[in-house]
Amino acid sequence: MVDYAIFQLDPLGNVTTWNPGAERIKGYAPPEIIGQHFSAFYTPEDIELGVPKRALSEAAEHGRFEAEGWRLRKDGSRFWASVIIDRITDEAGNIVGFAKVTRDVTDRKRAEDELKHVQEQLAASQKLEAVGQLSGGIAHDFNNLLMIVLGNLETAERHAKAPGANLNRALANAKRGAQRAAALTSRLLAFSRRQALDPKPINVNNYVNGLQEFLQRTLGERIEVQTVGSAGLWEIEADANHLESAIVNLAINARDAMPDGGKLTLEAANISADDDYCRLNPELAPGQYVAICVTDTGGGMSRDVLSHAFEPFFTTKEPGHGTGLGLSQVYGFVKQSGGHAKIYSEVGQGTTIKMYFPRFSGSTRPEEIAPEEIAEGELSETVLVVEDDEDLRVYISDVLRDLNYRPQRSGRSDHSPARRFEGGPSSH
Repeated sequence: MVDYAIFQLDPLGNVTTWNPGAERIKGYAPPEIIGQHFSAFYTPEDIELGVPKRALSEAAEHGRFEAEGWRLRKDGSRFWASVIIDRITDEAGNIVGFAKVTRDVTDRKRAEDELKHVQEQLAASQKLEAVGQLSGGIAHDFNNLLMIVLGNLETAERHAKAPGANLNRALANAKRGAQRAAALTSRLLAFSRRQALDPKPINVNNYVNGLQEFLQRTLGERIEVQTVGSAGLWEIEADANHLESAIVNLAINARDAMPDGGKLTLEAANISADDDYCRLNPELAPGQYVAICVTDTGGGMSRDVLSHAFEPFFTTKEPGHGTGLGLSQVYGFVKQSGGHAKIYSEVGQGTTIKMYFPRFSGSTRPEEIAPEEIAEGELSETVLVVEDDEDLRVYISDVLRDLNYRPQRSGRSDHSPARRFEGGPSSH
C-alpha cells in the first residue's frame, strides 16, 4: 500500500516498522528511520508545544488519537497530514506499542483554504455593497438638502440690500460649512458608485508619466516619487479627473505611512486575468486589464486593518487628520469604472494598492464637446422641472425665474417650447 504511510512505534515512540507508503510520503528508506523517534516528522513549532508527546499520551489513555496538521518530509518540505495513532496492547492489557497511519491531504487542505479565502472575499464584498447602498441613499438625500441650503445662501447674497459686515461674514461662513459638507457627501456618492463620471480613452503611459512632477510637488522632498510605464501598455476608458483624484488620495495615504520619508512608486502594467485568478478574486471577471499600482515603503498594514481598509470612515489616523473616506472613494470609483481594487500589505514591508481597469478596445475616440455656458432665456421659454423633493423643486424654479425662464412644475405649457430640467445631485 503506497497511498498511506503505515508504521508502528514502540511504547516510547520509536519507529519499529515502515511500509512503502511511508517511504513514498515521508521520503525515508527503512534503514534511515527505523529506531528513530517519530517526532522527526513534526515541525519545530509542534515539538516546542509538545504535540508528539501529547499525541502518544492521548492514544495510550483513550486508545486512539486523531488529528490533522503540518508534517515534515526528509527533505524538509511540509505537507498537510491526516494522522491516526492506535494503541496496541498485549493479552494482559499492557501497552506494547502504537500503530500509526498518515495520509497526505495537502491537495484537500489547499482546496479548502482556497474556498475559505473566496468566501471571505465574497463576504467582504457583500458587506461593502450593503454599506455602499446605505451610504449612497443617505448621501443622495443629504445632497439635495445641501443644494437647497447652498442655493438659498447664494440667493440671499444676491438679493440682500446693503448687507453689513456681520451678515456678509455669516453668509460666507454658512457657505463654507455647506460646501465642506457637500464635499463629504460627494465622497460618499463616490464610494456608493453614484457619482457622475465622464469616461474617455486614456493613454496610461502618458498619463502616469505626466503625474510624476505633480506628485513630487504634492508629497514633498522627503518622498522619492518614481513612475514606471510598460511597453505596449493598453488604453483604458475612465474619467481622467477622478482617476487623478484617486491616485492623489493613495499618494497622500502613502506619505502619511512614511513619516520619516521613503519611496513611492506609481506603475502600470497589462494584466490578463484567467479563470484560476478570477476564482481566487471573484469580484474580477476574466479578461484583459491595465493595473495601475501605487506602492510605498511605509510601515504596512496588519491583517485586521486590511480587512476594513475600504470601509467608509475607517481610519487609523489621529482624530482630525482625515475623514476615512479616501480609500473608500478610490474603491467606489474603480468599481464604477468596471474594474477592481485590491490591497497587498505586510507590516514593516510597505503597501501596494492595485487598481484594475478594463482594457479599452474601441477604435475611435469621441469628439470633445465644449460645455454649454449657462445663458439667460427668453420669457417665452418654459422649462419643465422634474424633482421629487419639494424644497429643491422650489429652489430650482426660483433660479430659473432669475434666468428669465418660465418654470413649469407640473404638466406642460401649450403656448411655448419646453425644456426638460431634471433636478438631483448630478444636474445642479
